[in-house]
Amino acid sequence: MLTVDFNQFPVGPGERVLDLGCGAGRHAFEAYRRGADVVALDYSFGDVVAVGGMLAAMAAEGQVPERARAGAVRGDAFRLPFADATFDRVIAAEILEHLPADEKAMAELVRVLRPGGLAAVTVPAWLPERVCWGLSTGYHSVEGGHVRIYRRGELRGRLTAAGLEYVGGHQAHALHSPYWWLRCLVGVHDDDHPATKLYHRLLVWDMMKRPRLTRWTEQALNPVLGKSVVLYLCKPPVAAGMASELMEAQAAVATFTKLEETRRGVG
Repeated sequence: MLTVDFNQFPVGPGERVLDLGCGAGRHAFEAYRRGADVVALDYSFGDVVAVGGMLAAMAAEGQVPERARAGAVRGDAFRLPFADATFDRVIAAEILEHLPADEKAMAELVRVLRPGGLAAVTVPAWLPERVCWGLSTGYHSVEGGHVRIYRRGELRGRLTAAGLEYVGGHQAHALHSPYWWLRCLVGVHDDDHPATKLYHRLLVWDMMKRPRLTRWTEQALNPVLGKSVVLYLCKPPVAAGMASELMEAQAAVATFTKLEETRRGVG
């Protein structure tokens, strides 16, 4: 199940993609299928091992273009082990809501994204998440759980303040919101309750078959009940131009200074 819409977030062969907080790797796998050079990063060692194994299996089974490369690494979102401007695309799906110092992760995301590169950031949407928090403290008050609820405008403002420009966005997975509300009602950690098992079967069937009725229904409900809000942003290429202009200005000042010194007989 993809939260990022790759029609709105184009990824092509040879582009360098970071899946930041990759989890089970769903977005890393899709970018790899499209021929990108992918790094899937997560703090969980178990997730990194599982995703790395799947990436290797995809290559072995010929599911990806021959020249595409991918790997999984363990890393800290607050101190990414990459040089500035390493990636053409950065995906941060459902990670920021887990991080106490989310502004540090935002700054790192911007740092490793090249000027002109694109970012896709997703978090739980305010209304569905607010209902979950109201129904169950166990939904979020666990180790590694959600530490905040974002309003869309707040998230957009903080990402633009970090150095990105907003391109567009949407909400996704409206049919999943009632599933989580149900889990919160019957016990968020109860995987065997008949009601949640039945709804889960419905979601799996919908993802596999994608019937028109449920697709239309979800599309209509997404703006209000979509479980995730998705923002697409760009790192302005102006930064590189400003750096070039600064270097030219510094060179001009140095030349002027040298001429002045020569005229005065200093040099």
